[in-house]
Amino acid sequence: MDIATRQLRTLYPEIEPYQSGHLDVGDGHQLYWEQCGNPAGKPVVFLHGGPGAGASPSHRCQFDPARYNILLFDQRGCGRSTPHASLEANTTWHLVEDIERLRVLAGVDKWMVFGGSWGSTLALAYAQAHPERVTELVLRGIFLFDQYEIDWLYKDGANSIYPDKWEEFIAPIPPAERGNLVEAYLKRLTGDDADERLVVAKAWSKWEGETVTLLPHPEVIEEFTEPDKAIAVARIENHYMYYKGWLEEGQLLRDAAKLRGIPGVIVQGRHDSCTPPKAAWALKQAWPEVELNIIPDGGHLYNEPGVLDGLIRATDRFAG
Repeated sequence: MDIATRQLRTLYPEIEPYQSGHLDVGDGHQLYWEQCGNPAGKPVVFLHGGPGAGASPSHRCQFDPARYNILLFDQRGCGRSTPHASLEANTTWHLVEDIERLRVLAGVDKWMVFGGSWGSTLALAYAQAHPERVTELVLRGIFLFDQYEIDWLYKDGANSIYPDKWEEFIAPIPPAERGNLVEAYLKRLTGDDADERLVVAKAWSKWEGETVTLLPHPEVIEEFTEPDKAIAVARIENHYMYYKGWLEEGQLLRDAAKLRGIPGVIVQGRHDSCTPPKAAWALKQAWPEVELNIIPDGGHLYNEPGVLDGLIRATDRFAG
């Protein structure tokens, strides 16, 4: 059936966790985690985006609660994890090992890994580090942390699509410092002026909020500019961008051979202005076995109709 005529799948009904807690992962960090669905179901770990965005109740609903045992957590420094917006001991590789700690806590030998946007980066890094622990990968909005992707968002690319919103993004930065916006924002997001930190955090986070939807969504901008979320997203995301995710250029593509034998689905919006389809296409070439679904009317967010349909179909297929 053609994607334009088939009935689109939507979120499963809202559910509450059957258990939750905080895990001490060292370095002063306490991670909030929760498990939902069927304790005897297929194990899956959900990796949220950002980095710094945190998990939300609607994220639970991308999985059939009768067939999945769903573990969600807030990564270091964001959501209900503490300390808030901390950059100490907060790198890709710290998070990869946090996922392993959570797997042990959950008492499972292996699990499905589900991640979108930054969550796709983290899912790939984890699967390449621990392929024996991954049963399947479901990925959305591929971001490989290559330099052109960082430049697309913070130098030249998305500004061509959102020139008016770009002017708002660069406004807090003096013209002399706009040649390296990631570094200029880092200086202010880690500075001593609390008022300035909030101003630039809202500007950074709002810019992302503008690029993630196919059509304008005021509620998304409201969410992204809420002070606590803006501070966490801006500080942590900028920190990761500045250090290029602690990944070598091209590393996730170079090591894609480690994913051989792991079934996978990529759901990618054709009109994703945050993480354009180029990276998903490159990953497909490096990992031929993965199924790549480019959604013709999709942007970046998981809950846009065509994108969500693709994700729910993937989780239903892998539920067994």
